[in-house]
Amino acid sequence: MPLRPDGSLAAPTGELRHTGSGPHPQRQQGPHAHQVLADPSGRWAVSVDLGTDSVRVCALGDDGPALHREVALRPGSGPRHLVFHPRGDRAYVLNELTPTLTVCAWDAADGTLKPLSEVSVLVDVPDGDIYPSEVVVAPDGRFLWTATRGADVISVLTLDEAGDGAAPCRHGLLRGHWPRDLAIDPSGRHLYAANERSGDVTWFTVDHATGLPRKSGSIEAPAASCVIFG
Repeated sequence: MPLRPDGSLAAPTGELRHTGSGPHPQRQQGPHAHQVLADPSGRWAVSVDLGTDSVRVCALGDDGPALHREVALRPGSGPRHLVFHPRGDRAYVLNELTPTLTVCAWDAADGTLKPLSEVSVLVDVPDGDIYPSEVVVAPDGRFLWTATRGADVISVLTLDEAGDGAAPCRHGLLRGHWPRDLAIDPSGRHLYAANERSGDVTWFTVDHATGLPRKSGSIEAPAASCVIFG
């Protein structure tokens, strides 16, 4: 949807419809486009599809998005959200149907996304409904955080210099229920969790050495689902 000079929206210039399915009998009967975002270069848009276990890379043209390539992830993983490394050459896909993170190489020159490895975001997986929801990376690229609903924890993973490997994760207690979103402020000093079922937004101060979050405050926000910095 083009933006006019005054900031208003013009009519959509095009539409790209997802197709396909996955092996999960209830959650993957058809496509489930869960997120779309531009890559750091601004040349591409990537759309993450939980229902087809894939990420679509789309070229951005005057006639709307055009499919450049579709990248398959592990069947049944249920990819939910993607975030780029600040350096722009790595991407991390958080999976919802299994509590894992897929580490990928990203090449903005030709719009290539290549899965490299898959790591767990939970030290111990408890019984019951466990659904990872959001992933964010520190502005300096040293740490990565994920939120998991059901377990109600924030997980901390330490990234190596290349951004390829993630050290075994540590957990911070969320002190809220069903974190649907996780956001980091531009300074990298504070994390914010939107807790849908407990109806609040909680914020944490990040330990610079370990990446572990420490609760600093909260406000009521009924059915909180998202935190965005302008």
